[in-house]
Amino acid sequence: MADLIAIGEPLFELNQPGDDAPFQPGYGGDTSNAVIAAARSGASTGYFTAVGADRFGRSLVELWKAEGVDASRVIVNNGAHTGIYFVTHGPDGHEFSYLRAGSAASRMTEADIPADYIGAARLLHVSGISQAISSSAADAVFAAIEIARGRGVFVSYDTNLRLKLWPLTRARAVIHEAMKSVDIALPGLDDAQKLTGLDQPDAIVDFYLRLGAKIVALTLGKEGALVATPQRREKIASIKVDAVDATGAGDAFDGAFLAEYLRAGDPFQAARFANVAAALSTRGYGAVPPLPTRAQTLTALAKT
Repeated sequence: MADLIAIGEPLFELNQPGDDAPFQPGYGGDTSNAVIAAARSGASTGYFTAVGADRFGRSLVELWKAEGVDASRVIVNNGAHTGIYFVTHGPDGHEFSYLRAGSAASRMTEADIPADYIGAARLLHVSGISQAISSSAADAVFAAIEIARGRGVFVSYDTNLRLKLWPLTRARAVIHEAMKSVDIALPGLDDAQKLTGLDQPDAIVDFYLRLGAKIVALTLGKEGALVATPQRREKIASIKVDAVDATGAGDAFDGAFLAEYLRAGDPFQAARFANVAAALSTRGYGAVPPLPTRAQTLTALAKT
């Protein structure tokens, strides 16, 4: 059984590097990216989701197997499609467009959640997107969190706010409720400012600690991350790289952080490792191809 299990919606990616360039095929979906990043960082991983009985779903299953991510419990839904998204790039960064309504993953329900699979893991990772794609998926994630807590499995949660999927009022209600039951909160600064109504990083990490998280790792983009426990907090700097595409950088941080935390048990060490991995992941186009291996991250970390 895998140590780290993630649940969410995988997506087939079409990424356009420039205005006149053809779209390049690839893969995405925040928790899928994170679990691949964790696998490349040395963790034993598995993924639970549903995909369509189509070429895109088959391709994703092949990807997970190639990356060493256990996909044995993935559901293939003959009556639904696999989600697709498009990435374009401009002066203000990357922009996403989606074809995901009614996807196989969005049709997951509480009854689909594999309690034995989650219960045998050490950590369950989910996100705001995992809950935003449908009401039934939101309920399924709550059920998975409850199972994990009942079996003594740690839970991590990335806010990953997507206001194209749900209104802010509902996102706040659902995400705050989920955060009451997680051990590791992984918010991004922009998301957290919208969700909490707070501006300052220290106030934001205090907010999530009060909700119940034992560890908060607030990502700050190029500024690195602010990591806090009830006893200690530390701002950890990132590294400078020649970045070309930040798609999936937050997911790279999540996966690397969780892999290193499972290995070492130190959230501050995990954040230093994850900051470097996230920076390295911006050096190529697409969410998955630039994700670094553990060896690459350690080499770059040694130079800091």
